[in-house]
Amino acid sequence: MSDDATIETDVIIIGAGPIGLFAVFELGLLDLKCHLVDILDRPGGQCAELYPEKPIYDIPGIPIVTGQELVDRLLEQIRAFHPHFHFSEMVQSLTKLPDGRWQITTDADTTITAHAVVIAAGGGSFVPKRPPIPGIENYEGKSVFYAVRKMEQFRGGNILIAGGGDSALDWTLNLAPIAKKLTLVHHRDGFRASQHSVNQMRELVNEGKIDFHVASVKALHGEDGVLDGVTLSGADKTEWHHETDALLPFFGLTMKLGPIANFGLNLHENLVPVDTEKFESTTPGIFAIGDINTYPGKLKLILSGFHEAALMSQAAFRIARPGEKLRFQYTTSSSSLQKKLGVN
Repeated sequence: MSDDATIETDVIIIGAGPIGLFAVFELGLLDLKCHLVDILDRPGGQCAELYPEKPIYDIPGIPIVTGQELVDRLLEQIRAFHPHFHFSEMVQSLTKLPDGRWQITTDADTTITAHAVVIAAGGGSFVPKRPPIPGIENYEGKSVFYAVRKMEQFRGGNILIAGGGDSALDWTLNLAPIAKKLTLVHHRDGFRASQHSVNQMRELVNEGKIDFHVASVKALHGEDGVLDGVTLSGADKTEWHHETDALLPFFGLTMKLGPIANFGLNLHENLVPVDTEKFESTTPGIFAIGDINTYPGKLKLILSGFHEAALMSQAAFRIARPGEKLRFQYTTSSSSLQKKLGVN
C-alpha cells in the first residue's frame, strides 16, 4: 500500500469467475501477486450466480462437477497465493500512468495500480435489475441501494428489503441485528434462496424481530431522493403505506458490458480482440481471457479460458519483471513450485 492509499500489486484481474481464479494460479506460480475486482459479492462469476448446482461435464479429468464445486476447488487451488478480492465493486476507470503501469478505480473508491490488467469478465459485468417502479432512479444511491457496501450505513435504519433470492435473504439476516426495523417483502410466500436461510428468516419473523409481507413495491415517496415511505401492494391487490428510509431491491442480475466499453479498448461486437500468443489486446499490458475475448477459432469453453490464462501469465511476467529471466517449470517436478503450493 502506497502513502496515498493506492493499492499496488503486480496484476489486476477484472472478474472473479473460474477463468479469473485460475489466472491467479498461473500468475502465482510466477510469483506475481493479484488483486481481483468483481461486481458480485462472492467469487465464481456465472458459475456461482447463474448455475451453482448445474453439472458441468467438460472439465478435463473431472467427469462431472457442479458450478459451485468447480469454484470451490479453484479457490482451494489458489489459497497458497493469497489473492486479494474486492467484491461488490465495479471498475469504473482505467488509466495509463506515466511510469507505464495501469491504474483502476472502482465505484467504491478503491484505487489499484499494477503492471498489467487482465479482463476476465465473462460476457461482461453483472448489473442489478432495476425494478419497474416509477421514478426509482431518482432515489438510487441515496435511499435505494442494489448492493450493501458498508453495513454500518444501515445501522439504526428502517430498512425494506425486496426479493426472494439468496441476496435478499442473506442481507435480511445480516442487517436484522443492526436495523431499528427491517421488513422483507416478496411477491409470493416461496423463495429461491437456501432453505437454511429461509428457515432462519421465518424464525426471526416468529420472534417478532423482523416483518415479512407477501407484497410488491408499487410507488416510492419522499423528496430529493430521500425516502420516507413506499406503497406496498399485497397478493389481493390491497395497497398500503409503509414507512421506510432505505429500500434494498434484490431482483437478480443482468449481463452488460458496463464500463469496459469506455476503457478505450478496440472492441468487436462487445468483445475484446486478442492475439493467440499472449491473449493481449491491441493495448499493450491489457489482456483479455475467457468469454470476454475474441480471436479466430475462439471456443467459449471454460477449458479454453484456462489455456488462455496460462499463456497470458507468461506475457504478464515479462511486463511485471522485465529484468528477470522466465524459467518454465512443471509442477510435477519442480520442488520450488511445489513449495509455493505448500505440497513440499
